[in-house]
Amino acid sequence: MATAGRRSDAVIVGGGLAGLACALDLSRAGLRVELHEAGDEVGGRMRTDHRDGFVLDRGFQVFNTAYPQVKRRLPLRELRLRPFTPGVLAHTPTGVARLSDPTRRPREAGNLLPGRALGARDLAALGALTARDMLAPAALLKRGGDRSTAELLAGSGLSEEAVDQLLRPFLAGVFLDKKLETSARFFHLVWRSMARGTLCLPAQGIGSVPRLLAGRLPAGTVRLDSPVAAVTDGGVLLRDGTERPAEVVVVATDAGTATRLLPGLPVPRGRTVTTYYHAAGTSPLPEPTLLVDSTLAVLNTCVLTEVTTTYAPPGTALVSTSVLGGDPPGAEVAVRRRLAELYGTDTAPWQLVATYTVVDALPQMRPPWPLSRSTRFAKGRYVCGDHRATGSVQGALASGSRAAREVLADSRSRGRL
Repeated sequence: MATAGRRSDAVIVGGGLAGLACALDLSRAGLRVELHEAGDEVGGRMRTDHRDGFVLDRGFQVFNTAYPQVKRRLPLRELRLRPFTPGVLAHTPTGVARLSDPTRRPREAGNLLPGRALGARDLAALGALTARDMLAPAALLKRGGDRSTAELLAGSGLSEEAVDQLLRPFLAGVFLDKKLETSARFFHLVWRSMARGTLCLPAQGIGSVPRLLAGRLPAGTVRLDSPVAAVTDGGVLLRDGTERPAEVVVVATDAGTATRLLPGLPVPRGRTVTTYYHAAGTSPLPEPTLLVDSTLAVLNTCVLTEVTTTYAPPGTALVSTSVLGGDPPGAEVAVRRRLAELYGTDTAPWQLVATYTVVDALPQMRPPWPLSRSTRFAKGRYVCGDHRATGSVQGALASGSRAAREVLADSRSRGRL
């Protein structure tokens, strides 16, 4: 076993958003930090592949400008963000319904008239829910008892029809949860962020976000293609047999890797999602809007090149479609058949460009779900990630930020700083 190079103050395992946020905060506090990422690029699950002129995010992901950690850490102009329509189209048994935000698109306010997307009582109930989440302090939304999102919606005055045909199809794609068992506390924060922010895509893919964060770290901090085999008493052991000594080790990986490196760590079960990318000669929906399916055969679908033309070669439309679970034989054929119904077009000529199955893409956040928890695991050992907070960009960044705060507090208490 060889020990290489200068001793660092802290070793971070994992180059996803949580690890990058932790590394940034510790570096700014004056610590010597090294971050080891097993892959050939930072980002964890937030990665983008560039292939034959296509920009392919590893699973459908969107960027919300309202997240506090995002606004604090990122110069958004550098991402060249392109917005989705502030609303959603829902394919229901009675036709396609549009649910829009009238405060942003006054011309589409007619779509919210009673008898169209929602009845008068449903509109009032949804408006009251949205106003509370948008205007109330975030701290208030986090307090109190917790229940499932399904229970919350059932008790909010919304009809079963409104929930089943509009809200459930949309939220199932947000939470990867058809039953809406997800914590209502988390729902409130997500709903608040959607009301306050804008859902976007970076022009060069969602992977631009972690790359931008990594670019703000001191040179030499990030070590790519550097998988960690074990967390040891003295630091970490790399898979090539090299030991990297450090008093502080922060494990900022997915839940499965975290339990391998830190035996005994409790983690929630995850939810898996598969995204299919199809290339079409013409756009089946000439607007940057998310389309959801009330049958839940697919979670959501959209024409990414309507959001930003940079996602495909000129003259090609790129369609993203996500379904819950993996990619069993014949699944793509069934998805394409359903897309023909949703878009009202012949999908037979469409070409499958890529398929991404993301295992444990989100934690199962059943109530009572702690929106934040300590990252301390043992003396000098910490763990962060979206499985320790909320399954979102904000949750991952906040967890990494909390890990850094606790590392610094513990170091000061031991007289190390």
